[in-house]
Amino acid sequence: MKKWMFLVAAIAMEVTGSISLKAAMEHPVLYAVVTVGYAGSFISLFMALRNGMNLGVGYGIWGATGVAATAVLSLLIFHEPITLLMGIGIVVVMAGVLLIELGSQAAQKKAEVSS
Repeated sequence: MKKWMFLVAAIAMEVTGSISLKAAMEHPVLYAVVTVGYAGSFISLFMALRNGMNLGVGYGIWGATGVAATAVLSLLIFHEPITLLMGIGIVVVMAGVLLIELGSQAAQKKAEVSS
């Protein structure tokens, strides 16, 4: 459970850093938030991996969820459009993350059975 909390923290900090990067163009003080957000994100991802999360699963979920969340928040905060094609892409990314997680669980069960 701890590894998932670290992963959620990593995603939240990465998205915060990305959104702050756009906002920092008008408010340069936010570059500090960008730096802390990205550094904290990498440290939290490291901690998720250190606590037993598989790299493919952790990195896949971190990257894909970050992209999807950043796109949605960009729509809400900066009024940047999400086209139909972008929306389909977000759904495909989320489906890919789900497949990675399901595949990882199946591989782990198979390894447990064979040992």
